[in-house]
Amino acid sequence: MPTSAQQDPMLSFERVSFAYAGASAPALHDVSFQVPRGSATALMGPNGSGKSTALRLVLGLDHPSSGTVRVDGEAVDAELLRDAAAAKRLRQKVGLVFQDPETQLFCPSVEQEVAFGPEQMGLPPEQVAQRVEDCLALFGLRELRDRAPWRLSGGEKRRCALACVVSLAPELLCLDEPTNGLDEASYEQLAGFLRSYVASGKTVLVATHDRAFAQALGAREIRL
Repeated sequence: MPTSAQQDPMLSFERVSFAYAGASAPALHDVSFQVPRGSATALMGPNGSGKSTALRLVLGLDHPSSGTVRVDGEAVDAELLRDAAAAKRLRQKVGLVFQDPETQLFCPSVEQEVAFGPEQMGLPPEQVAQRVEDCLALFGLRELRDRAPWRLSGGEKRRCALACVVSLAPELLCLDEPTNGLDEASYEQLAGFLRSYVASGKTVLVATHDRAFAQALGAREIRL
């Protein structure tokens, strides 16, 4: 029999609305949904439907105009982020791969990019090294480890950004249009990895307009 903690959703949106300053219409209006633990969920919808906005709210990069976003039962709001320990806990629990990977790549080499997060977590050097090696191998980046991120192709940058986030082993992995710029082999590799990630007990939330990819993940679809 699952415990009450196991039954609680990993993520919930409770009547969430959000409007960007100066916008003529809200990006999200009265949105409610839940993401069960150990599942794959796809936020579907056309450009401008609020998919990317929803992911930003999950990580606390923006805050709802009304309603509540909860991660693992905690409200993600300004009060939580003012608490340094709580904010760090959220950042370790939730990983987000942005639609444009260049926004999160800033180190001199691919290897240093992947090591940055585990180092910031304060992991021992041997654990950092092991996570780096595992993620470089997982995403086919070993031969690129010494290359500067800005010298990578679009698909390579996306794989590097994903390796950086996965190196933190987040409980909730969020990806914004993750198939953009991927060739067929990388597309299949990503789908297989995400299925394995869910099978290991982790939770995946994907914002995508690619229904075939959502189906390849076996994801439950939520339309915005």
